[in-house]
Amino acid sequence: MRLPLIPPQDLTPEQKPLYDDMRKGIASHFNAFKVEREDGALMGPWNPWLHEPAIGKAIWDLTLAMTAKAVLPDPVRQIAILVVGARFDAAYELYAHIAVAEGEGMSPERLSTLVADLKPNDLNREESVAFDVAYALSRGGVLPEPVYSLAVKTFGQHGANELIYLVGLYALVSTTLNGFNVPVPERE
Repeated sequence: MRLPLIPPQDLTPEQKPLYDDMRKGIASHFNAFKVEREDGALMGPWNPWLHEPAIGKAIWDLTLAMTAKAVLPDPVRQIAILVVGARFDAAYELYAHIAVAEGEGMSPERLSTLVADLKPNDLNREESVAFDVAYALSRGGVLPEPVYSLAVKTFGQHGANELIYLVGLYALVSTTLNGFNVPVPERE
């Protein structure tokens, strides 16, 4: 880990409101996995965001908007997130969203295949399209027209937009985690 965790008592006046907002949002949306140390210091991507509160707040606001205004079914979202996490080999991202997916009943076989950066053979139509969009985008370049068109046909324009933004958000999260070498809590 390249940035030290910040205990609540050491937060600056600029960091404190972001910390409070992130803890509130984490409690509502991100509670399937370990997100804070015993002393209240935030782990995962939240710690690097606290180190740069102006940038961190912008990323956190985007994260909240993508969560609160989601129209895609959660299994579809989790597949896209796991595809991105696998592509970036972002340990904390995989740890966190495996926990979320397990909590929603995703099978160990499907999880194993996704984190191996492969397409499971038991995906329904929506999940398959989400996999294809996330897989193609996370490799760089323009999203191929047949994949984009199928996403729009499957999810509508708004849902396809959300899926593309979701892939981008989790590419940013994964890059944050990898750039600062954020560990999985059990491996500290």
